[in-house]
Amino acid sequence: MKNNKRTIPLIPLRGLSIFPYMVIHFDVGRNKSVNALEEAMVNDSMIFLTSQKEVRIDMPTPDDFYEVGTVCKIKQMLKLPGDTIRVLVEGINRGKIRNVIQEEPYFEVEIEEYVYDKTIDDDKEIKAIMRMVVDSFEEYISAGNKVSSDVLISISEINEPGRLADVISSYIQLDQEDKQKILEAFNPYERLEILHVILKEEIEVLEIEEEINNRVKNQINKVQKEYYLKEQIKAIQKELGEDKDLGAEVDKYIEKIEKIDMPEEVKEKSKKEAERLRRMSPSSAETGIIRNYLEWIIELPWDIETKDRHDIKKSRDILDEDHYGLKDVKERILEYLAIRKLAKNMKGPILCLVGPPGVGKTSIAKSIARALNRKFVRMSLGGVRDEAEIRGHRRTYVGAIPGRIVSSMKKAGSKNPVFLFDEIDKLNSDFRGDPASALLEVLDPEQNNTFTDHFLEAPFDLSKVMFITTANSLNSIPRPLLDRMETIRISGYTEAEKVEIARRYLIPKQRKEHGLKENNISLSDNTIRKIINDYTREAGVRDLERNIANVMRKVAKRIVEDKVEKVRVNTRTLSNYLGIAKFTRSETDRENQVGLATGLAWTVVGGETLSIEVTPMPGKGKLQLTGKLGDVMKESAMTGISYIRSKTEELGIDEEFHINRDIHIHVPEGAIPKDGPSAGITMVTAVVSALTNIPVNGDVAMTGEITLRGRVLPIGGVKEKVLAANRLGIKKVLLPWDNKKDMDEIPDKVKRNIKFVFVKTMDEVLDHSLVKEKK
Repeated sequence: MKNNKRTIPLIPLRGLSIFPYMVIHFDVGRNKSVNALEEAMVNDSMIFLTSQKEVRIDMPTPDDFYEVGTVCKIKQMLKLPGDTIRVLVEGINRGKIRNVIQEEPYFEVEIEEYVYDKTIDDDKEIKAIMRMVVDSFEEYISAGNKVSSDVLISISEINEPGRLADVISSYIQLDQEDKQKILEAFNPYERLEILHVILKEEIEVLEIEEEINNRVKNQINKVQKEYYLKEQIKAIQKELGEDKDLGAEVDKYIEKIEKIDMPEEVKEKSKKEAERLRRMSPSSAETGIIRNYLEWIIELPWDIETKDRHDIKKSRDILDEDHYGLKDVKERILEYLAIRKLAKNMKGPILCLVGPPGVGKTSIAKSIARALNRKFVRMSLGGVRDEAEIRGHRRTYVGAIPGRIVSSMKKAGSKNPVFLFDEIDKLNSDFRGDPASALLEVLDPEQNNTFTDHFLEAPFDLSKVMFITTANSLNSIPRPLLDRMETIRISGYTEAEKVEIARRYLIPKQRKEHGLKENNISLSDNTIRKIINDYTREAGVRDLERNIANVMRKVAKRIVEDKVEKVRVNTRTLSNYLGIAKFTRSETDRENQVGLATGLAWTVVGGETLSIEVTPMPGKGKLQLTGKLGDVMKESAMTGISYIRSKTEELGIDEEFHINRDIHIHVPEGAIPKDGPSAGITMVTAVVSALTNIPVNGDVAMTGEITLRGRVLPIGGVKEKVLAANRLGIKKVLLPWDNKKDMDEIPDKVKRNIKFVFVKTMDEVLDHSLVKEKK
């Protein structure tokens, strides 16, 4: 093998590799490539062709194409319309780039050209691998039928191992990486080995393709055979006079439509569709679509209505039987019943029950249906992002069906059910439409008497339906949709309410589900309280029910395994069933500490307490905030620092603390995002405590927004926050003065446990939260 160095123009090719002895044409359109061609034609018509690593790169650099390519002889050039040149080239030898001499106006490179001696090698290994490659290539041709068998004649006459590998490589379809691998194999024996492996892999793939093709072909033949047989049966039936009479079927449809009390326009449209079915050929594909449409029209409850229960006392008893508390919801339903008794044509209300998970929003909706003596249907909106879920698909689509509203009305079997839209705050939208916008018509009493589904293309009256929606938060519900609903807030339960719920509902339910009798287990109220305080920390009762179920499982196991009749679970033995307490408040938490204040926060899962820690350090006045805080909370902290700077003399704080001290404010549970202005007074209290070295009362929690002048502004979610403070055993809660009106919502028992102080200014907050007077 000889190595010759030469300087030569270069063209990078996209998606194409050229081997020595290969004659091929390709189109050239890039300016650099055209310039390289012109330079080559001026000299000796020799050009170096190599492949790009990435096809999509339009302006390649030396890093974007392979070093190894092929020295080619330009045989012919033809100019095409649009400044494109078609070039015919012949591969001569391999070459490797040693140096890029220039990149503009064309690539010029110094290459090392590899020229092989054309004498026949008598090495037996070479002859053996050549024979194996030819046999594999012959097998490849017969397996794929992609290469003419005449090629084998010309291949069999080649005696040079390197040329044999290159010629065969030019005939087979390979990935760019495989082509380059062969091109970079300068040793003929290695090249033949690589080619042999690739050929074997390609043969295996071709055999799998053939197997799949045969399987698909057989399936198609089977379907065609069945189709022809069915058509023959139809023809024979027609000759014998046994053809199915569409006319009788259409008459039945029209008869049923006439009996239903539906709007006149719907009746006329349905009859028109039935008559169209009569005129159609039975074998037409559209007959199935029309049949489906008429069946939906007939089965919908156009004139079926359940009779409401007007006995308010009975309805109240049912609601109280199913749920403890939830006074606002129950009163609203009883008001509706009273008005229905006086005004027969009253439209159904549209209620939105908002509250944390586990407080009974979904189950109270079922109870409302039972109290009203109505059917109940539920549609979960969590994750729904397709408008067709609400309005259905038009009949032009294959397999079209009505939307979930109409489908649920058919399932209910009456035109006045209680219809629950669960998790309305979890709606999404994408390219398929906005389901929240589709609900605007459904949840509007002025419009929903003519709700039109895309499949029915006819108005359906939803005005008699009582729509109830549930949500954890109102923030993600679009304003126009929220405006159509009457919002009823359901807050979390107090400890006493949870004990009653557990005793009345959860324990009997779980006892029954676990196959236990009343005399098999004894759970006292104190034990239930311990479960609530030490094993759950939630606004609702889901976790409480899970823990009760856990106790029931363990009790059932003891009864079966130890052959005992009754198991008493008390406060001392509770840990044997539920393990170590998950939530405990140590005495350290109640201690008065410097730079540590307790705030109150609202979340979609109920109220939470928030510890805010502050540490001042020598520095240059940097304020550092950690704990995954949102922008509003960060701004509250900066507002608080500005307030403190304006009051340094009164508070007894160094006037230059913002210059010579760094302040680090941290809110623990750093993985949980936190935002909102209601922690403003808590952060200021913690910072003042840290700077004055005066401890904060550990039994005090607070919430409120602060202004630059130290005014305390009102906040929301008071009931949820107060219940969270009660769960933690807080003795005193500081609230903004303007939130006095929210005290009506606080249960009396909580009011007895907590002392409420209403503040107007930050000075009052500090007076009540710091342990001793400021100096």
